[in-house]
Amino acid sequence: MRTACVMLAAGFALCAGAWVVGCASAGGSRAPLGGLEPYRVNGRTYVPLRDWKGYEEEGLASWYGARHHGRKTASGERFDAYDGLTAAHRTLPFNVCAEVEDLGTGRSVIVRINDRGPFARGRVIDLSKAAASKLGLEQSGVARVHVEAVGVANTKGECRKS
Repeated sequence: MRTACVMLAAGFALCAGAWVVGCASAGGSRAPLGGLEPYRVNGRTYVPLRDWKGYEEEGLASWYGARHHGRKTASGERFDAYDGLTAAHRTLPFNVCAEVEDLGTGRSVIVRINDRGPFARGRVIDLSKAAASKLGLEQSGVARVHVEAVGVANTKGECRKS
């Protein structure tokens, strides 16, 4: 009986240690990636990236706001146009964080992917109104941007550059 208790305690200590090291190296608990299944829009199939690390692209960013506020996003959460620093992307998984830099002004914002889109030609990302405001593109509606995947949000949905 004593041997079983010692082995159980040792196993627990080993598992607890691994959990602490895992959390420390990841900077806390990461949110699960989602939206990894292929989907179709307007007759075209999109295949989300399972290997998103190192992802970069340039193109036009646009934003969506009041008309969509409170509606469910493709990830299933409610869209918050005014406070959420979120975005729609065609192939980045949900909960991936992306830095979006306005190439004209040099301003940047980090957003969490929680929706699908944009599906307009030449557009690479659709930002929440809050994120668009950080870039200063509310008035123009669009801007040429550089998008780079920079990590995964924590379980509270917060992004930071890793």
